Amino acid sequence: MSNQELYGKLTQALVDLNEDDVLALSKQGIEDNVDPQQLIEQGLLPGMQKVGDEFENEEKFLPEMMQAATIFQSAMDIIQPKIEEMGGSSKKIGTVVIGTVKGDMHYIGKNIFKVLLETSGFTVYDLGVDVDPFSFIDKADQTNADIIAMSALLTTTLVGQKDMIEALNEQGKRNKYKIMVGGGAVTPEWVKKIKADAYSETAFGAVKEAKKLVQ
Repeated sequence: MSNQELYGKLTQALVDLNEDDVLALSKQGIEDNVDPQQLIEQGLLPGMQKVGDEFENEEKFLPEMMQAATIFQSAMDIIQPKIEEMGGSSKKIGTVVIGTVKGDMHYIGKNIFKVLLETSGFTVYDLGVDVDPFSFIDKADQTNADIIAMSALLTTTLVGQKDMIEALNEQGKRNKYKIMVGGGAVTPEWVKKIKADAYSETAFGAVKEAKKLVQ
């Protein structure tokens, strides 16, 4: 089997949510000394992209999206040691600090976004739920983050997103970070009002926006 055939089969196995095949093909690639980075970039990532597209088109649903992400991570457990053995690391395209704002305990959407960011090549620091504005800023400073991403599901907690941006302005750091907001309560009008940098109604759409921000 040529490398291109292997990549194609790996992509399709992930789209089919066939964990056994994804893991077997990943192991075969490593045993055949295929470039591990290419296994990710030409095999696994296109598979996640296609799963995401099908999710957006309602051809796949949330449990399948999460299953694909779990399979992806299992394949990475096989591939990552080879990358490290060769003296490299998975190419990271950016760093994101993520959390749900103060007073809001919702996490499912945030967690999906986190997994998709990680499978797309981002380093992610997840602060969890009920996060105050200064915790976002402190973590972004510590990790030299590119993006701060805040989720709010409730209209009553939306103000937490505004407060964080105002705190950044007060500290003279607003231009240091790109700000992403999301969650059920967020609207395009709100994004414009608080002058955030990006927003999407879907987790996969948000990953596309994150990639644009770090390009």
